[in-house]
Amino acid sequence: MDITDAPNIPSIFGEVLRDKRLALNISQEELAFRAGVDRTFVSRIERGLRQPTITSLIALSSALGISATELIKTTELRIKS
Repeated sequence: MDITDAPNIPSIFGEVLRDKRLALNISQEELAFRAGVDRTFVSRIERGLRQPTITSLIALSSALGISATELIKTTELRIKS
């Protein structure tokens, strides 16, 4: 299966973002504050309703203390598994 044919990439990315956030034991509100985005935006991403822009992807990953590459790579691995 081609990775772009995955049924719900936004939902899988949202799960990855949530898992990384919970691993740091921080709330959506704290992540949003650190990334300079609205808490509802984080909530919508985690539920697969929104997708981040490159700018917000980098801000979110920086707020989590990881690279944007790590977020994307983890998402790709979950899609493939």
